Amino acid sequence: MSAELELALELADIADVVTMASFRDRDLVVGSKPDMSFVSAADRGAEEALRARLANARPDDVVFGEELGTTGAPGPGRVRWILDPIDGTHNYVRNVPVWATLIATEVDGVVTSGVVSAPALGRRWWAARGEGAFATGGVPLHVSRVAGLDEAHVSSGWDEMLWSPAFHEFTRRCWRTRGFGDFWSVVLVAEGAVDVAIEPGYAWDLAPLYVIVEEAGGRCTSLAGESSLDAGHVVATNGLLHDEVLEALS
Repeated sequence: MSAELELALELADIADVVTMASFRDRDLVVGSKPDMSFVSAADRGAEEALRARLANARPDDVVFGEELGTTGAPGPGRVRWILDPIDGTHNYVRNVPVWATLIATEVDGVVTSGVVSAPALGRRWWAARGEGAFATGGVPLHVSRVAGLDEAHVSSGWDEMLWSPAFHEFTRRCWRTRGFGDFWSVVLVAEGAVDVAIEPGYAWDLAPLYVIVEEAGGRCTSLAGESSLDAGHVVATNGLLHDEVLEALS
């Protein structure tokens, strides 16, 4: 196991303690970000705890988090840690257990390792480049082998996509469509339970998902077919369906 992945799993343990301590807590302090999305004290507390551990363990690395921005100066060959302390904050503050801490490392624009930890679900997923992808209990992850849209299980929680005529036409060609949303749609692709996931997100929402799906044998790109954390969304598939999905949604 790579040193970065080993540390990322340790960080996930730290985050789980912080986030679970406040989950379903009636006294949880909830504020509002400028974009009106919920942000909780647990969100900030988890990121602060992760940054404190990274400052001690990897003081020369760059840290980029949803809540507290960037620490350190990016440069060639430098490791950048990408943190989302709670992905699915709306679920978290409404006591829905579908939320997770997302942790990834990136070097020169390539995501090298990633962890998604969903303690309220009792589930965790992780991967490192060239080392495979795994879930709770060390179970190896493999995408499905579904090769036709008529057998494809599709998930999307992207409101703009759900209302688009192209998406409606696309889903009519597919076997089943559900909206698991956020990280969950995409890790289900890595598990082989879902064949196509289309989700919006920022870099901190997407980074670990790229490496987990790709190490499980799938593909992640933007709708334009590019590998980019800055696209504002991700299309994750089992690989066999990817080009057909992009063509249908273009």
